[in-house]
Amino acid sequence: MRAQSNWSSRGAFILAAAGSAVGLGNLWRFPAEAGTHGGAAFVLVYLACIALIGIPLLLAEFVIGRTGRSSAVESTLILARQSGASPAWASLAWLGMLATFLALSGYTIVIGWVLYFTGQFAVEFIMAVSHGDPLAGAFEGKSDREVRGMMSGLFSGPLLLFLLHLFVSACTAAIVLRGVRAGIEALARWGMPLFFALIVAIAIYAATVGDLAAATKFLFAPDFNLALQPRVISAALGQAFFSLALGGAAMITYGAYVSRETSLPGASVTVAGLDTFVAIIAGFAIFPIVFSVGLPPSAGPGLIFQSMPLAFQTMPAGALIGLLFFALFFLAGITSSVAMLEVVVAWSCRRFDIQRKSATIVLSAVAFCVGLPALLSLNILSDVRPLFFVPGFRDASWFDAQFELISRLLLPLAGLITAIFIGWIADRKLVDEQTGLGGRNLLLWRLLVAWLCPLGLATMLLFGMFPELFGDAGPAS
Repeated sequence: MRAQSNWSSRGAFILAAAGSAVGLGNLWRFPAEAGTHGGAAFVLVYLACIALIGIPLLLAEFVIGRTGRSSAVESTLILARQSGASPAWASLAWLGMLATFLALSGYTIVIGWVLYFTGQFAVEFIMAVSHGDPLAGAFEGKSDREVRGMMSGLFSGPLLLFLLHLFVSACTAAIVLRGVRAGIEALARWGMPLFFALIVAIAIYAATVGDLAAATKFLFAPDFNLALQPRVISAALGQAFFSLALGGAAMITYGAYVSRETSLPGASVTVAGLDTFVAIIAGFAIFPIVFSVGLPPSAGPGLIFQSMPLAFQTMPAGALIGLLFFALFFLAGITSSVAMLEVVVAWSCRRFDIQRKSATIVLSAVAFCVGLPALLSLNILSDVRPLFFVPGFRDASWFDAQFELISRLLLPLAGLITAIFIGWIADRKLVDEQTGLGGRNLLLWRLLVAWLCPLGLATMLLFGMFPELFGDAGPAS
């Protein structure tokens, strides 16, 4: 059995866990979800979900990891054995690990898109500098249609998508190969401070040159009737769950590397706080620019890859800010993909007693290949519907079906089992000792993880699989 790695300090653990949570979910998914679900109404429910469900469940996952001090599956098995419970409860880690591996295979594709736009803006900035105007806008001389069409142009070239996917997969593997301290922790130590500095700088830029008043109203003046719509509540809960990387076994894995001296409740609140801070700042980095150029905030996933390039075309220093903006996205994406790969690498090293190098290379290659059908569904296989026989997935392309299966079924189900296991099954004394909580705080956490988390996640699961049951399938407006 191989020796257990550990974070060098509490700060390193928090930065690494924040890096796992802070990814494209905050920078791409949060603005898109907020834009299509009523802005401030969505934000209000999202913040409540982070506080009442996200943090309690995050602490529960850290507890499982530190109790077992092994891979996510093995840690869950150890806690189950110590509690006299069935080893079948390890299914929560198996589901999470499956979801994470599938997500990794598609996530590297999306990071490849980010890398493509980073390259496009790098070229624009170099051209601006060569012309003696480093503060010029981007894509000068191109029509709105041409700028918007960059995304479809990228999708039409399977070879370029393949190479981007390969490069991102290789970068992720190279970091994980170096281990917990030399690889993952080192990335977090220099990458996350740089990430925070960049996103704050871009938010200040957006507030200065964009429509800050409109963005503030959009994000913080809620329609309370809208906030009560089932679709908005489900979307906000899903975003809170997704943005904290819950249900995917990553936080269990990272929790296994935590020393006994580290306060898990404090770390949970700090990680969730940093994650939420990034999501809100991302809103202020994007929506002032969107409103200032008259673009709709409800563009959905296209908000980042179509609306923002168009906005940077006319903004002061658009080429430079666009380059920094997408470089920021790339950094956020890599920190999350590293966490995803670490989940399965840690399990493989423990389960088969193999070298980290071997496990990383093999699993990276497998994840790369698993992602190829999703990649090709953007062009060559665009007419294929792999889940045509499943209600709710019949019209989904391979790419969409893969991510919808993860977000609507696998992750919520894994989270639900986790909440039930910690709240009702695991040895109460053992779990309470690991949390370090006492008195009213312990009672509150127990109440939330045993009652509210299962209720919320069961609702999220039902809404994701059977939205027609709620009679609220239309977009929030």
